[in-house]
Parts: sequence; C-alpha cells; structure tokens
Amino acid sequence: MDVKSTPRYLYWLFCQFELITCSYLMEPWEKVLFYSFNLAMLGLLLYTTYVCLAFHASSAFQLLCSFLGNPRENSLSVVK
Repeated sequence: MDVKSTPRYLYWLFCQFELITCSYLMEPWEKVLFYSFNLAMLGLLLYTTYVCLAFHASSAFQLLCSFLGNPRENSLSVVK
C-alpha cells in the first residue's frame, strides 16, 4: 500500500463504518453522542483486556516458575 493512498483507505473504511451503522443518517449532535459512546466502550474494552491479560500472564508465569522447581511456598503448608 502506498503512503499517499493511506488517507484514502482510512476514509473508505470510515465510509464503510458509517454505512454499516447507518450513522450517515444521523444529525451532527447524534453522531457526536454515538461516536463518543462507541469510543468509550472501546476504551473500556481495551483497558479491561489489558488488566485481565496482565493478571493471567502473571499467574501463568508464577505457575510455570513453581513447576520449574522454584516454588515460592510449600504446597503442604498451604493445606495445613
């Protein structure tokens, strides 16, 4: 893809988005509310994904370390 055609491609994607969501029929104030809500939801989704992914990666790393022979605590002491 040529650098000069990148803005045209992004504009084409935006037009496709407007056609799919029928937002081209909305008034300007409705578009602002609609796009603000969508961006807020996307931001929350990305933040939640980042937090959960970091938590699960940390848990997996700790489990892997315990399997490799460096347990942080004895599993029998947890049971007692």
